[in-house]
Amino acid sequence: MGPTQAKTKATSRHFHHFKGLNMSAQLEDIANDLLKIAKGAGADSADTLVVNADSVTVEVRKGKLEHIERSEGTELGLRVFVGQRQACVSGSDLSQEAIAAMAEQAVAMAKVAPQDDYAGLAEVDQLAREVDGSKLQLIDEEERLSTEQLRELAIEAESAALSVAGVSQTESSAAGCGFQKSCMAASNGFTGSYESTGISLSCAAISGSGLGMEVDYCYESRVHSSDLPAAEAIGLKAGQRAASRAGATRPPTGAYPILFDERISSSLVGHLLSAINGSAISRGASWLLESLNQQVLPNDISLFEDPELPRQASSKPFDGEGLKTFKKCLVKNGQLQGWILDLATARKLNLQSTANASRNMTSPPSPNVTNICLPDGERSRAELIADMGTGLIVTSLIGSTINPTTGDYSRGGSGFWVENGQIGQPVSEFTIAGNLKQFLKTLVAANDSRPFRRFRVPSLLVDGLTIAGQ
Repeated sequence: MGPTQAKTKATSRHFHHFKGLNMSAQLEDIANDLLKIAKGAGADSADTLVVNADSVTVEVRKGKLEHIERSEGTELGLRVFVGQRQACVSGSDLSQEAIAAMAEQAVAMAKVAPQDDYAGLAEVDQLAREVDGSKLQLIDEEERLSTEQLRELAIEAESAALSVAGVSQTESSAAGCGFQKSCMAASNGFTGSYESTGISLSCAAISGSGLGMEVDYCYESRVHSSDLPAAEAIGLKAGQRAASRAGATRPPTGAYPILFDERISSSLVGHLLSAINGSAISRGASWLLESLNQQVLPNDISLFEDPELPRQASSKPFDGEGLKTFKKCLVKNGQLQGWILDLATARKLNLQSTANASRNMTSPPSPNVTNICLPDGERSRAELIADMGTGLIVTSLIGSTINPTTGDYSRGGSGFWVENGQIGQPVSEFTIAGNLKQFLKTLVAANDSRPFRRFRVPSLLVDGLTIAGQ
């Protein structure tokens, strides 16, 4: 059973007793105040997460502003321990009275929560010694874009999409930017904080009309605005993708080679990562449970996690339990190297945490990954398609039926049929099925992975799947 959880009612009071301090000092003071009050209320130990965020999103359609959404405020997450019992509460009222009420509520809940022999904070010698987020380059020093500038970007992307022959309309075009400051503190002595910025631009275009409508999109996000592709390029790509979908039919049924396009190939890696997550392993519910140090990918493919890549939105200098993050090899030359662990799952398995704890406001930490890289292969996407002969390119996936204990895989999708190594008719309304443990060993990687992706994975050619179409 998990810890008891609760969420307090949000109010409009923000920083009224912290004015005059910079943001870092504000959040650290709030976090440390909350810890002291929790200990005073009867907690044996505690940790807290404080996040201040400010974002704005602008959406346009037919050249006119359709929607503006702005969000700003501070959220608190508190986890307390009474013996081996824990509870989590969250809220957004920063008054001393509300913080005291949060702490008292959390302690009262922990006292009646189920005992968890594996719960607890990190030992002092496990904590990150130095917390320096500056080397990650997560802050864009350029002046933040105004609402009007975001609107202009969205309009430019929409106009470019509409200029593509065959595009009948756009579904939406949106631009947004934001800032976030996160601070974590714990009664074991850890305090760490870092800031990040972000900007995004997306466009969804529609080709055809009536029952023949097809929609596709292009979405890009970056930490730094200078790294974002031009709005025109994003809109053109959305329009071209939608136009290429016109007249889609169902592919034939049978066993054929399948190329998972770079846009969605990371989903295959995601299924593998879920299977080696400590939560699944500690429950004995994984199709890779008995695969440690065994072949799970082809012997020319490795898989890495790097939480400290600069200018990447998922990068961070410490994990959700205050441990120093580090680069690690998850699969080396096709062989599985280990599990993805936080403190609790590591204790259950009698192992050490891999500093993969992820924390949110309403629940205790759990294992998760940051930046994932599957290195490029030697051949281009076009060369792999030519080698396919007859087969399928999948560009989008819908639905999902994945058996977590057997690895049986079934998903719907759309894409393009390939004949004689040439891309032909667009296809849709098909299902692809197979077994992950078997077909992941057949992967062939192209050389088309793109930077600034949380999962940097190229297009992947796969054998061992069956297509259910016509």
